[in-house]
Amino acid sequence: MDPLERLTNVFQKFPGIGPRQAGRFVQFLLRSSPALRRELAEGVRELGSDVHQCPSCLRYHTGKKGACGICADIHRDTSLLAVVASDTDLLALERSHTYQGHYFVLGGLLLLSSERTNGLHIKELLSSLPARIENGLKEIILAFPANPEGDSTAIRVREELTGFGNPSMKVSMLGRGLSTGSELEYADPETIKNALEGRH
Repeated sequence: MDPLERLTNVFQKFPGIGPRQAGRFVQFLLRSSPALRRELAEGVRELGSDVHQCPSCLRYHTGKKGACGICADIHRDTSLLAVVASDTDLLALERSHTYQGHYFVLGGLLLLSSERTNGLHIKELLSSLPARIENGLKEIILAFPANPEGDSTAIRVREELTGFGNPSMKVSMLGRGLSTGSELEYADPETIKNALEGRH
């Protein structure tokens, strides 16, 4: 395959990137300096060697293998667990400086066109709960985007948690401080604060 076509196809696999935008990326790289292209290639290479997945929350982090800085922080509130769709949603909650509990990254959202949970870490979430409950977990916050996919995912995860069989544990959802259709990662800190305070 032609190198330009091959790279364009790679960029098209990125979320929200179509053929035209992928082609623009390739053209930009062609006009860029060799130093910038080397920097990009090195950055991609380092993703495989210097970035690790936290065994507790499943987010990606740099540094030593093992628990990330958030999960290792003994000052975090172990009674709260926010289940988020992605690392970017986790970072959005952190930027709000409102939430001080722990996290679990589900790895995506349910697609409305399919009820399959392929790629979602629901089983891992459920298997982590006994230890979390023993460590003081009292509430799980389903912190998904305020859109149909987020709502569908919240319903499915809530069903799975109900089947888990711990009636004393509260399962809540973010309040509608988030406007319908909004993505968590783009919400400002005040909006996230209101959504957390208004959870139900």
